Amino acid sequence: MRTFWNINKGLRTLEAWEPNCWTQVTCPTTEDEEFLCSELNIPSYFLDDIRDKDERSRYEYDEGWQLIILRIPYVKEVQSRTPHTTIPLGIILNKDVCVTVCNFETNMMIDFVSYQQRRNRGFTDAVDLVFRLFLSSSVWYLKRLKQISILIEEAKQNLEDRTIDNEDLISLSRLQDSLTYFITSIRGNETLLSKLKFKLPVDELDADLIEDVTIEMNQARETTNIYTNILDSTMETYASIINNNMSGVMKSMTSVSIVLMFPTLIASIFGMNLINGMEHQWWGFPVVVVGSLIVTGIFYAVFRLRAWI
Repeated sequence: MRTFWNINKGLRTLEAWEPNCWTQVTCPTTEDEEFLCSELNIPSYFLDDIRDKDERSRYEYDEGWQLIILRIPYVKEVQSRTPHTTIPLGIILNKDVCVTVCNFETNMMIDFVSYQQRRNRGFTDAVDLVFRLFLSSSVWYLKRLKQISILIEEAKQNLEDRTIDNEDLISLSRLQDSLTYFITSIRGNETLLSKLKFKLPVDELDADLIEDVTIEMNQARETTNIYTNILDSTMETYASIINNNMSGVMKSMTSVSIVLMFPTLIASIFGMNLINGMEHQWWGFPVVVVGSLIVTGIFYAVFRLRAWI
């Protein structure tokens, strides 16, 4: 799906493409790609790069085309190992052409358009649009990090409220994967931003915007590092508690086995085909049973006293 936006004096939709408009392409179809390649002459290989969800943040210049890939946060709607991840957003500039391409429909882009419409000021030029996309991505990284923080706090609360199991560790591992994607993408965006300062025509207003973007990115990176450390500590605590619970279970089982060993030993000794003086007495069997119970009771009491059972 493609949308044409007039970026001057507010963000308004257009019926067709016009020079210096913003062409927003989301989940591009074959028809959309044909329009981009045939009508706007955008390099087709770059669309293939954007389609690769693992494509890194980068800047490329090719025969007048300024090709930018920005990593933005994304939450998968379907159940996944890493529900919080990052995806590439392609930005394509060339004279009177300004195009963004994303193969996923994201809350960030929906919110970006909505906010710019409420702002009702539009963009000074395509460069202003690029850096505002950078700013929006940084803000959304912080929003997603807050959601991850809530999940971490819930996991920590589970340490006190209920017995933990391997499923809890798996959930924390998924959050850890998400934070790894976040920190890698944020660092890549920071490197890309520092390069674009010298590659794009930056005016005074853009310089102020770049400073805001840098601050937000630094905050997102530091927040990700903090949550990563907290998550590592929580996972270590979970693992220690699980190991401690396992040790307690093994200790109890071993103690029970030892207690039951004594009546088995006594029964085995008196059950041997040997002369012991009680084999012809009516009270022989009761004596063995009572003796087994007494020995078992003594050792059970000792183990209970030492809290081994």
